[in-house]
Amino acid sequence: MQVRVKTFARFREILGSDLSFDLPEGAPMTTVLSALRDRAGSDAIFDGLGGLRAHVILMHNGKRVKRDEIETLVLADGDEVAIFPPVAGG
Repeated sequence: MQVRVKTFARFREILGSDLSFDLPEGAPMTTVLSALRDRAGSDAIFDGLGGLRAHVILMHNGKRVKRDEIETLVLADGDEVAIFPPVAGG
């Protein structure tokens, strides 16, 4: 199955933009995050233990993913995952 990953701002510089991953059917979100971690080569997105840093915003098909959902969220063909850096404004 194909899963598309969109990255924004600094994360686009680190990972590239509009990535596509060929994953096994029913792969969990952790599978795509593992592929991104292998690509990142940076501490900006993942911590020393391999988990997403607290400030990273993760979206799945336009909905924000809660940290406790990452382990159990199953992806489907055509899904879109988006990764945002923290957003600030005023």
